[in-house]
Amino acid sequence: MLTGKQRSYLRSIANNLHPIFQVGKGGVSDNLIKQFSDALEARELIKATVLKNAECDTKTICEEIAEQTNSEVVQVIGSKFVLYRPSEKNSVIELP
Repeated sequence: MLTGKQRSYLRSIANNLHPIFQVGKGGVSDNLIKQFSDALEARELIKATVLKNAECDTKTICEEIAEQTNSEVVQVIGSKFVLYRPSEKNSVIELP
């Protein structure tokens, strides 16, 4: 569980990130979860976009992906969301 200070710090880092995933009408599949998990292991902090033709809203999709990848939801704004999970092998981000 992230504290408010940690969440704020991660939001400031994520501000400069570009979304690396798009979730569309296909929704959340096993392949998408695997890609998210691999990206979280490599980067620790990722940003993604939910397209307008997606079946669910952004918050629902974000929470589902976070639950299945064992990550933390940092923020959800509009159609974008940010997830964080510390890397097991090469941790780069040090939380305050």
